[in-house]
Amino acid sequence: MARDVSDSTPITSRDALVAWMEEGAKPPHLFRVGTEHEKIPFYEADHTPVPYLGVPSQGREGIRALLEGMQKLLGWTPIMDGANIIGLHDEKSGGALSLEPGGQFELSGAALETAHEAKTELDMHFAAVKAIAGPFGIRFLALGMSPKWSRAETPKMPKQRYAIMEKYMPRVGSRGLDMMFRTSTVQTNLDYASETDMVLKLRVSLALQPLVTALFANSPFSDGKLNGFLSARSEIWRDTDPDRTGMLPFVFEPGMGFERYVDYALDVPLYFVKRGATYHDVAGASFRDLLAGRLAALPGEQATLSDWANHLTTIFPEVRLKRYLEMRGADAGTSPFLCALPAFSVGLLYDSLALDGAWEIVKSWSKDQRATLRDDVPRLGLEARIAGRSLREIGREVLPLVRAGLVRRGKKDAEGRDESHFLDPLDAVVAGRSQAEELIARFTDDWGGSVEPAFMERAY
Repeated sequence: MARDVSDSTPITSRDALVAWMEEGAKPPHLFRVGTEHEKIPFYEADHTPVPYLGVPSQGREGIRALLEGMQKLLGWTPIMDGANIIGLHDEKSGGALSLEPGGQFELSGAALETAHEAKTELDMHFAAVKAIAGPFGIRFLALGMSPKWSRAETPKMPKQRYAIMEKYMPRVGSRGLDMMFRTSTVQTNLDYASETDMVLKLRVSLALQPLVTALFANSPFSDGKLNGFLSARSEIWRDTDPDRTGMLPFVFEPGMGFERYVDYALDVPLYFVKRGATYHDVAGASFRDLLAGRLAALPGEQATLSDWANHLTTIFPEVRLKRYLEMRGADAGTSPFLCALPAFSVGLLYDSLALDGAWEIVKSWSKDQRATLRDDVPRLGLEARIAGRSLREIGREVLPLVRAGLVRRGKKDAEGRDESHFLDPLDAVVAGRSQAEELIARFTDDWGGSVEPAFMERAY
C-alpha cells in the first residue's frame, strides 16, 4: 500500500470527483506500468516473524532498523507516522517502500515504460534489501500467505490507519484480519486513454482476474499445514468486507463509466479521515456526509482531494480504479512470477488486438458465471470452469494473445529480447502445475508434512 496522499484542495461535489478521475487519462505513448509486491520477513535462524522493534533481549533488529538501513543506503525520504518510520519515498522516481499490517515489506514501484525496466527495478530492490537485511539475519518469504504463524503470533506495525482497520474488520467479515496480517500479493498498475478505454480494460481485467489468481496461486499453507486451497489469500478476500471487495458486476452493465464508479465508491463506508498527522476513526461513516460537510464525527469538516484519494485506497475489488487501474488478483511469488505479472498485464491491456481478442473470450459470460468462477478458483485453480470451459483451456487461449501483444510492442532489452519471455513461467503453469501445486507435492513427498523447508526453498 503506497503512502497516503496529501492534497488539501477542497471538494464539494460529485462532479469534482468524477473530473479528478477523468484527469488520469493519458495518451498511449505515455502509458506506463507500475508493480507492487509484498514479502513476509522472518528470522532465518528460527523462522519466527520480525517485529517492528525487533527482539532486543536477543539482540535482534526489526522492521524499523531495516527501514532505517534502507533509508541510509538509498537516500529516500522517510515516511513517518508520529515518531515511527513506516516507509520511504523516492522523490525522483515516485517509488516507495511501505509496511503492511503484519510487517509485510512492500515495494511500490515507479511508473515504468517496460517489463524490462520493472525487472531491473526488482533486481536493484532485492540487492538493496539483501545488503541491509542479510546482516540482521532477516529473509523474506516468496509466498502468498504466511505458512506457519497464527494471527496472534504475527506482529503489528505502528500505523494509525491499520489500528482503525483492525477494529472495524470483524464487524463486516470473518477473514479481514487474516487478510491484513497474513497475506501477501503482487499487483500491477496500468493506464487508460479515455473513459471508453478504461471501461473495456476494466471489464476484461475483471473477467480475467480469476485466471490471474489461478496462474499465480501460491498460498496452500497456513498454521503449519495444508489449508485446502491453492490460493488461500484469494479465498480470504471472499469473506473480508462485501461492501468493498468482489467482481463489481455493475462494471459490465450499460452506462458504465467514471460516474458509475464514483457512485459505487461513495457508497463504500469510510475507514478514516486524515487531518495533519492524525487519522480520525470514522469507520462506517459515509463519504457523502463528508462531501456535504455534515460528518457527525467531524462536524463542519470539508472533504479534500486527499480524502478522496485515500478513500479509494481502502476499496479492495479484484481490479481497482483510481487514476489508473490496479490488477489485484495474484499471490506474491518467486522473482520470475513477480516479473510475469507486469508483462502479462501490459501485453493484455496495452495491445489493442490482444485486448479485443480477450474481450471476445469473456464478453458473453454472465454475472452469475463470473461470480461462481471467482468463488471456485481459490480451491480449484486452473480446473475451475466457466461457460463449459476450464481456466486451463482459457489460459491456453489468452496467453498466446498476450504474448503476441508483447511481440508487437517490440520493446527489447540489451540482449535483443522482447517482453514476451517474461510469460514463460505462466506457460509452464498452464502446461503443468502452479506454484501452489508444486508446494503441495513438496510438502507431501519431500518435506515430510512440514512447512519448515518453505523458509529455505521459497525465500529471498
